[in-house]
Amino acid sequence: MPTQSGGPEPHNPATAIPEGDRAAPAAAAPGHVLAGPRAEKPVALALQGGGAHGAFTWGVLDALIEDGRLAFEAVTGASAGAMNAVVLVDGWLEGGPDGARAGLERFWREVSLDGDLGPAQRSVVSGVLGLFKGNPVAEFWGKALQPSPYVSNPLNINPLRKALDRQVDFERLRAADTAGLFVSATNVWTGKLAVFERERLTADHLMASACLPTVFQAVEIDGVPYWDGGYLGNPPLYPLHRAARTRDILLVQINPVERRETPRTEAEIRDRLNEITFNANLMRELRAIDFVDGLIEEGTLGRGDYRRVLVHRIDGTDALEDSNAASKLDARWAGLQRLRDRGRAAAQDWLARHFAQVGRQSTIDLRQAYQ
Repeated sequence: MPTQSGGPEPHNPATAIPEGDRAAPAAAAPGHVLAGPRAEKPVALALQGGGAHGAFTWGVLDALIEDGRLAFEAVTGASAGAMNAVVLVDGWLEGGPDGARAGLERFWREVSLDGDLGPAQRSVVSGVLGLFKGNPVAEFWGKALQPSPYVSNPLNINPLRKALDRQVDFERLRAADTAGLFVSATNVWTGKLAVFERERLTADHLMASACLPTVFQAVEIDGVPYWDGGYLGNPPLYPLHRAARTRDILLVQINPVERRETPRTEAEIRDRLNEITFNANLMRELRAIDFVDGLIEEGTLGRGDYRRVLVHRIDGTDALEDSNAASKLDARWAGLQRLRDRGRAAAQDWLARHFAQVGRQSTIDLRQAYQ
């Protein structure tokens, strides 16, 4: 299907990278990469969505930028991950690495429940950010807005749009000669994944990527309705294979794949179903990467024609698991700061253990992690 960028949807090469399609990472055009003065190695970022857990991803990005040794050739995201991605790139365009860090903090401060929101807007934000993990406020909204947000939320209030409109210069973002940027959404009519590219991004595309259908009316773009991108691409990886010259994909994952407990209550069952659904397509893509890497390793695909994709992961599961349901999705500023600090610590730990392997080998065993 076509995307809103006006061209065909990026080709999905089943995650194998043809050598002849691109030069070595070092040959990437400087204007196409977000790189600070200390940058040594390029990566492509893949940012999951997950409500307020997106503040963990904020912390990861903050630490990676502060460290400065990684450059970012492309970023893909869904829902909260898409917002982090857009705010990151826009902030970098405005003020370089420091501008990106400041922009991320400013965005999360504004959407916090302590931010510049009225009571009705705070209720909506609380419902959105707490939907995934059984937050009591989220449970209330999930029931109150049934059967249809077209009845219960007729004005389609979404304060996240206000925060984005205030902060992101979408005209500058679209015109910039900078890193690739991809935002996913779900086409309601076709049930297919839509990937929107930086060159045509507007606030509508971000609203579509974060449109939870039990809370908001579908977002229409060119007459087509869209829901949250997490259902079909959380985040989509395949656009990175053509948009970035680097082989290295750094995934920031905040939805747990595995839980060694059986959900029993209605809320627990719903939460686990959400986690499984919002990880399903990511797992398929990672399995495809592992499959193709195996074909390259055994010689079925010629080494001279294809390169292996190198996958890395900063995993928020353990860092977020020790909090109870309400505090994990605390949308107050103090709660978001705690998530940010845990993301920073996770990124710093990953850099200490794995930076040397970037560009050389994957730092995650895909078969063990996802099969």
